[in-house]
Amino acid sequence: MENKNSTDISVVIPVYGCSTSLTELYLRLVKTLEPLVNSFEIIMVNDASPDDAWATIVKLSERDKRVKGFDLSRNFGQHYAISAGLTFAKGEWIVVMDCDLQDQPEEIVTLYEKTKEGFDIVVGQRVERKDSFFKRSASKLFYKTFSYLTETKLDHTIANFGIYSRPVIISILRMHDYTRYFPTMVQWVGFKRCKIIVTHKGRAEGKSSYNLKKMFDLALNTIIAFSNKPLRLTVKLGIFTSVISLIVGIIYLYRFLAGDIIVLGYASLIISIWLIGGLTIMVLGIIGLYIGKIFDKVKERPDFIIKDRINADE
Repeated sequence: MENKNSTDISVVIPVYGCSTSLTELYLRLVKTLEPLVNSFEIIMVNDASPDDAWATIVKLSERDKRVKGFDLSRNFGQHYAISAGLTFAKGEWIVVMDCDLQDQPEEIVTLYEKTKEGFDIVVGQRVERKDSFFKRSASKLFYKTFSYLTETKLDHTIANFGIYSRPVIISILRMHDYTRYFPTMVQWVGFKRCKIIVTHKGRAEGKSSYNLKKMFDLALNTIIAFSNKPLRLTVKLGIFTSVISLIVGIIYLYRFLAGDIIVLGYASLIISIWLIGGLTIMVLGIIGLYIGKIFDKVKERPDFIIKDRINADE
């Protein structure tokens, strides 16, 4: 990520399912950035969008050399597409935003002005989110669970939208985690940061690609990637179960010696077997997930594969 050219701001946009929004997004970005800085670039990463997003990106790139397009070979996921864009960004400041016009391009002015107070990271806080009730609820649940299991404090009103200094982005790119989750990576690297309230609009088209299954998979993979607390919790659970079993065993032994129990109960035996068996399978499953992540990491596969590019160096 060497800064060969002098570029003030790079805007990195992962693109999926919002082809009709790209032209308006481009026009609003140009209108916002031209009076703000001397030079800028707009990096659009097509994450195998099912519509004609790449064709739109090509047209915008041919119209304006400041638009740089990257077409991934398949759908790698939003945060991997962000990583792809960050890899080729040359700006001293990098803005990350979504393509669906929920993040307002005009807010970049406020974000950029705040950096002049000495902040390396300025993120947009969406106090009034225009998402569906399901997505807002799922987001709150995810962040609370994630904060507990990773022992970090995450705000569900903050996502990807923000402006980041070049040292911050370089530090993030040096993280070789197999699972990429941009907000957590930003928090992990540190640096001086702040948040400001931004306007969050409803989607201009379509609907979010994050269904319940994708949200669950993202939550599970991210928690395992950034924390070993689930393993520590299984140890505590094992100790707790052992203590309870010991107490129950002593009680039953005392009652048996006192003559209160002549024939041991079938129900208590079955319950004990199912309880211990279930806990054992759960613990092995958690350990297996961590081993699986190690297996994925040692294969050293690339985070993304670029099939085509326009207005961009190799």
